[in-house]
Amino acid sequence: MGITHVTARLISLTAPDGAFEANFLVDTGATDCLVPASSLRDIGVQAVGSRAYELADGTRHDYPFGLVQIEVLGEVTAGRVVFGPEGVEPILGVTALESAGLSVDPTTQQLRKLPAVPLK
Repeated sequence: MGITHVTARLISLTAPDGAFEANFLVDTGATDCLVPASSLRDIGVQAVGSRAYELADGTRHDYPFGLVQIEVLGEVTAGRVVFGPEGVEPILGVTALESAGLSVDPTTQQLRKLPAVPLK
């Protein structure tokens, strides 16, 4: 499978004027979204918890996470975003993709809107 990027916008739930827009790596192997911690703090996102995450190299790290509104390809959802290390590429995880009704087309490597979001 190739690499897919998409422009997404994260909006703070507590400071609606605060927004972070960037080109995100679409990672269907990642559950949550990830953004550099300073970018989240700059828009007023506050950590509401912390959990252990397993990285692609197999290492485990504890990271704080917050909650944001997520806008991608005209769809709106909300979800968890991890306060990542500085300089990290923003990641759009599969939970946000699925809840926004999007999937990655394996042939074109592009995001596509699902005809319906499964509730089963």
